[in-house]
Amino acid sequence: MHFNEISFSPLLRGRITLPASKSLSARALIINALCGNDACPANLSDCDDTQVLLRALTERKTVTDIHAAGTAMRFSTAYFAAAAGEEHVITGTPRMCQRPIAILVEALRSLGADIEYAGNEGFPPLRVRGRQLEGGTVELPANVSSQYISALLMLGPVLRHGLEIRLTGKIVSRPYIDMTLGLMKHFGACAGWADEQTLSVAPVPYRKGTDYEVEADWSAASYWYEMVALSPDAGARIELPGLLENSLQGDAEVRHFFEPLGVSTEFTGNGAVLTKREKHGKEPQDYHLDLTRQPDLAQTLTVACAMAGRPFRLTGLQSLRIKETDRIAALRRELAKLSCHIAEANGSELSSAATAPPPPPAETVRIDTYDDHRMAMSFAPCALLTGRLRINCPEVVSKSYPGFWNDLRGIGANVSETREPSATR
Repeated sequence: MHFNEISFSPLLRGRITLPASKSLSARALIINALCGNDACPANLSDCDDTQVLLRALTERKTVTDIHAAGTAMRFSTAYFAAAAGEEHVITGTPRMCQRPIAILVEALRSLGADIEYAGNEGFPPLRVRGRQLEGGTVELPANVSSQYISALLMLGPVLRHGLEIRLTGKIVSRPYIDMTLGLMKHFGACAGWADEQTLSVAPVPYRKGTDYEVEADWSAASYWYEMVALSPDAGARIELPGLLENSLQGDAEVRHFFEPLGVSTEFTGNGAVLTKREKHGKEPQDYHLDLTRQPDLAQTLTVACAMAGRPFRLTGLQSLRIKETDRIAALRRELAKLSCHIAEANGSELSSAATAPPPPPAETVRIDTYDDHRMAMSFAPCALLTGRLRINCPEVVSKSYPGFWNDLRGIGANVSETREPSATR
């Protein structure tokens, strides 16, 4: 067993260079490839997910293993479906081969794609034979993963007749769709919302030779917001250069979500500065957020509220069941180890009525990470209150934020790596 033992210094001060946005990097890579550009976009994320997709697009192997990268699975499936004359089998980890993809496959088939299931019906691995796609109109339930929608949207400009996507029902994760549209327009596409439920992309090719530099990752910033919120240091101050106030990233809303949890954000010419917010009188305790548009912030906010003893109710979490792990179950199980008892409702809500922080544990608690990068990073700040914490399989952070543990060391935290025989527990 490999684990990191973490403890923090009394002061929380520092300047952190965040990784580039994983979401923007993936979209920029696909659009850049569809442009036919030789050079990669600048400041790509160095995380596993981005590197897996980069290799898939550059090496173009007959068998493409995208490991645990869900974004890469969805985006590369759509991309290779339009890569005329090529044939690829796209596969991944055992968990990836349990994650459904039928909705995307059926949508691509309706546009003329030649895709077969190489294993179980409805799941990877996939055999994709690239061809010129006709395009046209597809209809999707609006509550599907936004990555399905983005994968289709980015193909729009290279389809013979363009693309129209009609969404039925309540749209989830709309900021990620808007992020995709913003990036497409940067590269010269004619794309946008035709109405509240319809997306339209004209058959106007991307502009070859367009430069693009990926901005810093707001999702990665969320863990630093959590640290400032939980830190006993009244003068806590974290500088995060490279964060844009007018960002394409939906997770930039994290700056507003953490205001009631005691964190202020000031934008400078270089990025953002996080500090403790001064409290004024008795503030409302009710904390209710609908995270339909920002599901990747759910773990950070759940842990922050639970450890701070803040009553909360988070809704719109239905997509958490099919992420790297069942994140709802994992959160409840691991927070229980810290004496935080979280209620679940409807498979899409988490809540707690606790009005005080949990008591410090009598001994060092071990947090399991379930091959999920966000579990590791959202629980690490708990050591600010527990004094010490162990994170099992800490290497999972490489999926989105490879430098996370080194950045903790950079602010004076003690992060020691330990390996022990797997039979010892």
